[in-house]
Amino acid sequence: MSSESEAADFNSHTAVGGEDMQLFKDAVRSLPSHVKDLLSIGVCMRCIFRLFGMHGHVYSCSSPSSLVMCAILGEPSCPEEHMAVSSLKGDEDKKDTSSSDDSEVEPEICSICLGILQFIYYDAKGMLVKKRSAISLALSISEQIKKEGNQLDSFSLEVSIPPVIQENEHNIHLYMKRKYRSELWFEERLSKCISTKEALKFAMANLLEKVLDVKSGPSSCRIRLTYAQTKPSSMVPNLAAGGEGCKRRKTVANPGFDSVNNKLVDASNECFDFSTTNRNALGESSTNGLEDHESSECIIFPKDKVNEPCHLVFLYYRTPIYIGGRYLKFSRNVSQTRWIIDDERMGEASVEEIIGGNILPACHGDSYKFHAAGREDIDVRMLGSGRPFLVEIQNARQVPSEALVKEIETKINNLNTKLVAVKNLKMVANEGWTLMHEGEAEKQKQYCALVWISRPLEDQDLQSIASLKDLQILQKTPIRVLHRRSPLEREKIIHWMKIETIAESSQYFLLHLCTQAGTYIKEFVHGDLGRTCPSIGSILGCRAEILQLDVTDVKMDCFLVE
Repeated sequence: MSSESEAADFNSHTAVGGEDMQLFKDAVRSLPSHVKDLLSIGVCMRCIFRLFGMHGHVYSCSSPSSLVMCAILGEPSCPEEHMAVSSLKGDEDKKDTSSSDDSEVEPEICSICLGILQFIYYDAKGMLVKKRSAISLALSISEQIKKEGNQLDSFSLEVSIPPVIQENEHNIHLYMKRKYRSELWFEERLSKCISTKEALKFAMANLLEKVLDVKSGPSSCRIRLTYAQTKPSSMVPNLAAGGEGCKRRKTVANPGFDSVNNKLVDASNECFDFSTTNRNALGESSTNGLEDHESSECIIFPKDKVNEPCHLVFLYYRTPIYIGGRYLKFSRNVSQTRWIIDDERMGEASVEEIIGGNILPACHGDSYKFHAAGREDIDVRMLGSGRPFLVEIQNARQVPSEALVKEIETKINNLNTKLVAVKNLKMVANEGWTLMHEGEAEKQKQYCALVWISRPLEDQDLQSIASLKDLQILQKTPIRVLHRRSPLEREKIIHWMKIETIAESSQYFLLHLCTQAGTYIKEFVHGDLGRTCPSIGSILGCRAEILQLDVTDVKMDCFLVE
């Protein structure tokens, strides 16, 4: 279905009339007659509904103008009512703030929600957008999501609003408490007030479910609407100086609005300012603060006429997805991660780039991060069952299927360079991350090192090395990494060792050993000028040098074939 026909279908389904009109009428008729007072000070209809604790689909209705609302209430017209019906007619949703049309009247901006529940806002380009209804905004969001090729099977809706909205909610609550707390309906209805965020979610969630054809709820796919205030608010005045008494304050900035302010004064001629000094959550304001100031302060709400809606930034994103497995590295000139020194690459490639560079395009993500259970030096091969790793994909627009993951694995393993291979590649949940890092600290690692010693190898040496079990060694931070590691002493365990002789060579041999994670193997062989003790050199009583090193096993349970 095209976006035009889809929009027409939804607009015809939710046009003002029929079930929507009846729902709107029923909602209005359930309100106290005093709502016309709120209309007169620029409170929008949806804010009125939420102030009186209404839930459900009434917020997604394409509500008629408040003139119609007055008619439903039996009022011929509402004082100071100039809310435009232009947002309910015409096909244009966007209009530059610098342009004007004499045939239309600019809509009022709600003095509480600043246009959020009227679906009026400035977009990312600073253009004024006037959506006719929640449906129009939902269709716009859906179009952007689909345009970027996002795959989603559910979504959660997130809303962020500026702090001034909560201040406005608190202030209107104080105003209504001052005027109507003696009314029977006051405590029951206003105690059920819902927030602007909740009301917007009532308006949008169900419609987004329909246009996106997925359910809302806890999900890795997030639709986020972030509203920001256009400029600092002058809506909330400060407390008056002590001893000013009960003098009515007049706003000189907008004399034409004085009549509205005058209507806010209680019939007893007592008046007070809204104060944010004793501000808590809506409906939980400090009673003492209200009582202390109501006899000496003047309420003026709103202080200035509201004419600037909020800026809206729409963002769709997916929380990171993880693809894990084990990698093998066959080259002694490949680093684990991209390694650049003074703008010069070290090594011919990196494990990170080879694996992540092939996974990211398949997921259509923004970027990736590579995580591994430890690391080996650039000149050390990773053999055996491989080293566990995770690739974290940021904002993936596509979640690869099991079949596609297998295709990625095959593609990496068939690269002409044959530098890196992967095993057991699969999608994993957050548990995979936890499992990898829990096992990292406790894991054992096996190595095979090519060693040279300064004297011929003897049979006694083989037995001496093989007899050492769970040998405790003390290692100071190696000289070669002191520039980037803290100078510490570390106790490590060599679980077992054995020597494999090389035919026709008396001074070269292969040393197989299993160690605790974090052991510096090169330093354990040559002693690092006495910084590792004991070492192979000190045990054999001669000079020892390591020529090559391979990791042959990383003993961890994660990402093994089940």
